[in-house]
Amino acid sequence: MAVTRLKRKIRKNRTKATQRKATMKRLLAIPVIKNVAIEQLEERLALQQESQEAASA
Repeated sequence: MAVTRLKRKIRKNRTKATQRKATMKRLLAIPVIKNVAIEQLEERLALQQESQEAASA
């Protein structure tokens, strides 16, 4: 018996694999959103603004 290769099927499988890899890369490139304490950020910003105003004055 002769061996036949399903070229179309091989191409489909390879494209699926490359698409899967691309989506994984894309998802891993996005930073994870973490819980952020808004109050602490506001305090830091207020302190930074005060220090900048004091330095410029």
